[in-house]
Amino acid sequence: MKRLVIFASGAGSNAENIIRHFAENTSVEVAAVLSNKADAGVLDKAERYGVARIVFTKTELNDGSVLSAVNRIKPDLIVLAGFLLQFPETIIAQYPNQIINIHPALLPKYGGKGMYGMHVHRAVRDNNESETGITIHYVDAHYDEGDIIFQQSVALNGTETCEEISAKVQQLEHDHFPRVIEHLLVEPSNRTIA
Repeated sequence: MKRLVIFASGAGSNAENIIRHFAENTSVEVAAVLSNKADAGVLDKAERYGVARIVFTKTELNDGSVLSAVNRIKPDLIVLAGFLLQFPETIIAQYPNQIINIHPALLPKYGGKGMYGMHVHRAVRDNNESETGITIHYVDAHYDEGDIIFQQSVALNGTETCEEISAKVQQLEHDHFPRVIEHLLVEPSNRTIA
């Protein structure tokens, strides 16, 4: 049985989509959802599906406590799905090429510290981009700079609001993120996906 853990900070629509995707899968288990916010909606979603929940502080993320909790679970893959804190190098070093993140833009555009959620969609709109999309990438010590695993774009006509751009991007996330995770767990030697 392959095991994955999800780190999330917010409402958890991607986390819920991933949990639902693997709910009937006999070879992949979502072992836990971890969050740095005790009131995050993702925790309610995890509870609804019977997935273990772990809440931690920023201090615990960086002092080895979270690493110890992850090591007890022994995941095959760590998934960041709307996790807003910089991931510690101690965990990255222990799980090389086993930590992935989804970013709501076509990296390297609109990445880096502070570029998440509506900040990204506003920048895309303000720059009159003709397309946007998602990037799934490995996590390294720098925000949004790890090797790219998968990208998918969606056309923009220039009239969309930030909310409409967000909805288009979220649809791509829901369509592709679980499939990419499944591919990485089933074929871990194939590090990029067409």
